[in-house]
Amino acid sequence: MNTVTFNQNVLRDGHQSLAATRMPTSAMLPVCGELDACGFNALETWGGATIDACVRYLAEDPFDRLGKLTAAAPKTPHMMLLRGQNIVQYTAFPDDVVQAFVACTAARGMTIFRIFDALNDLKNTEVAVKAVLKAGKHPQGAISYTISPVHTVELFVANAREFHRQGCQSICIKDMAGLLAPGMARELVTKIKAAVPLPLVLHSHNTACLAVPSYLAAIDAGVDIVDVSIAPFANGTGQPDQALMQALLEGNPRKPAYDLAAYYRLREHFTKVYADLSAFTSPANERTDLDILRFQVPGGMLSNFRNQLKEQNMADRMPEVLDEIPRVREALGWIPLVTPTSQIVGTQAMLNVRFGRWKNLSQQAAEVALGKYGQTPGTVDPEVKALAISKFGPPVEGRAADQLKPRMESLKAELKAKGLRADDEAAVLYAMFPSQTEAILRGTAQPEKPPAKPAAAPVAAVASAAAKPKPSGERTFDFTVDGVRHQAVVAEVG
Repeated sequence: MNTVTFNQNVLRDGHQSLAATRMPTSAMLPVCGELDACGFNALETWGGATIDACVRYLAEDPFDRLGKLTAAAPKTPHMMLLRGQNIVQYTAFPDDVVQAFVACTAARGMTIFRIFDALNDLKNTEVAVKAVLKAGKHPQGAISYTISPVHTVELFVANAREFHRQGCQSICIKDMAGLLAPGMARELVTKIKAAVPLPLVLHSHNTACLAVPSYLAAIDAGVDIVDVSIAPFANGTGQPDQALMQALLEGNPRKPAYDLAAYYRLREHFTKVYADLSAFTSPANERTDLDILRFQVPGGMLSNFRNQLKEQNMADRMPEVLDEIPRVREALGWIPLVTPTSQIVGTQAMLNVRFGRWKNLSQQAAEVALGKYGQTPGTVDPEVKALAISKFGPPVEGRAADQLKPRMESLKAELKAKGLRADDEAAVLYAMFPSQTEAILRGTAQPEKPPAKPAAAPVAAVASAAAKPKPSGERTFDFTVDGVRHQAVVAEVG
């Protein structure tokens, strides 16, 4: 067999999984030349949540980021993650918007488009695949790996065959939650390689420490490429570390010969960046978490989700929310948990915990139940589907995007009416992130101020509480925890 090669994910999934996607372009450019010289199969530099983070949090134009990165690392193919008909958002877009997005991205230097559908409904990938081929670039079909009563090896092999039929030039097993066990990795790789004559990639997350042994099993079974990252943007909820994989392959005839001296120089740089992003990192994302085998929550979602629960003052209810996720997933037809479905299921689980189960049905969860994201792998719970119909109308038959009218011309007209730049790049960003894109185009966007990590409060301050008696028998306590003041009213019982 040939030497296995690595995709380097540190500039996209590495920080998406471990630092809530907050790495700015300025932290990437200084090492692009070094990364480019390493000889990786590809550099994953864009797509996924990075575009959202650019416009929402970093006040950056994501297309400018892509142009700078491809110019700074011109020798290595650049790779992005594309959510099929959802592009990089949480809802389906008309075909002309998808086509324009792909054309703009290709023009900025993107080479490999890793295309997936959250439900593995491949009606939702065909337009994107054709657009990539039209642009003369490389479409890679990504199978969203998950475990459920309705997901089988035969189903995943059928997905690979369909991607091949659509014109994909490589296949990726996308194990977004790190659930793939070594035995299953060996079987999947063996059967997909036998069924489809295309290069095969394995992508995983090391949340439960399964990714490393699964990579080794897949490499022995003939996988062509695996995704790695660079510590500290590696391991935990991220991809396995590059140097770790090279060490584990010592003596294996398929071991690649990447320059470890370059790796250590890169690691030194990224260690400093990780420290700069400490407001968005968490020890919980770095440790082994076997609960992932129960909840199946992807690494990229975990780091962002902890942040979101903190903002909702629900950080202490994370265990309850995680426990609710499998129930929501089953009710919505055993959908895989990958963006956008992971966020949809996570949000609905949060609502169920906060307000009571299905008392507050989100529009996006309802749209999954109604088929607006595609055909679910399993059957949607009849009561949830009836609730969705009662609130949001009848279910969709066929491909949801067929019901969407072209938008590119109207988007450009709207931008012109606002006195803004109205080219294809501006229009596709505006379609997905209207208010944020308008601020970027006007030059008024401001980067977020990172939340300060509170200093540890003195023990005495944490323990102190001023009791104020009230005539009713209740007492109000003011107290401080981790530097934050709280107030509670306590009543005598019994």
